[in-house]
Formats: sequence, structure tokens, C-alpha cells
Amino acid sequence: MPGDARIVLPPGARTVLQAPDAVTRALAATVPDREGRWLLRRPRAVRRSFVEHVIDRGAGSEAQRRWMLEQDDDVRYSYVDDVLERAPEPDREAIWLLCQKDRVRASFVAEVLDGGD
Repeated sequence: MPGDARIVLPPGARTVLQAPDAVTRALAATVPDREGRWLLRRPRAVRRSFVEHVIDRGAGSEAQRRWMLEQDDDVRYSYVDDVLERAPEPDREAIWLLCQKDRVRASFVAEVLDGGD
């Protein structure tokens, strides 16, 4: 699941993430890492949400995890299929969590990420 490290974007990357779908899909073919390709292939609204909720909030691991856990089924399942399950050593815990129903994921956010507050 996203969140292992703070994201550091190269110059211009924030603008690219908000570019039209045709632009980002073409760029995705040149990106070496699965996670980057996955994000660039998402619809513009998803990429904009990522910029707003992750990048603009410091790009830390908690923001990344929270963002992914709050996404709809299509976004989460595509991340599982395209990124996590294709990893040399798939993160089974992350796969399990991302495939849970809304209330389970919301509970994880409240109890783990927010510390039960």
C-alpha cells in the first residue's frame, strides 16, 4: 500500500499529475515503477485528489495510506491488481486491507491512523 516513504516529486510532476488523461497515459509508458505507472493511468479526478490529499499535505506515509483507504472499489482494486499483486513479494496485509468493506477500512483509519481519537 502506498505509504512506505514520503513522496518527493521532481520539478513539474505536480503539473503532470493534473494534466489531461491522454498526456498522463502516454507518460505512464515511460515510468519505470509500477506505482507511478498506475497513478498516471488513473482518471484525472483521481490524480487531482491524490495531489490535493497527499502531495499538498506533505506527501507523508499517513496521508498516502489514508487516501488509498478512502478510495472507491475501482481505484483500490486496480491498485491491488496492478501494483501490489505484481510485486516480487506481494504485501498480503495491504491487499487484505484494501479489499475490505468501507466500515472495516474506516475503522482502521480511525483506530490506527488517527490513534483512536
